[in-house]
Amino acid sequence: YLLIAGAIISIKLIALENIMTKTASFAAVHFSVAFKVAYIMSGSIVIGGAIALVEPVINTIAYYFHEKVWNRIENDAWSTLQTS
Repeated sequence: YLLIAGAIISIKLIALENIMTKTASFAAVHFSVAFKVAYIMSGSIVIGGAIALVEPVINTIAYYFHEKVWNRIENDAWSTLQTS
């Protein structure tokens, strides 16, 4: 049993590591796209950099609330199916 539990924990840690790597990769892509778009639109490295730093933070906060709403919708739908 301990061997199986250890294997499950290892798999979960690998999955978490993959998620964190993917998240960091996406953050780098998001930052570079935001910077390039803001720089092209403004012609300013300072404005491009500022937007590239601020926009992902605000977007991350918005995503958190977006996920909360969708989790509630999915849980309500699941509850409805179970009581039907």
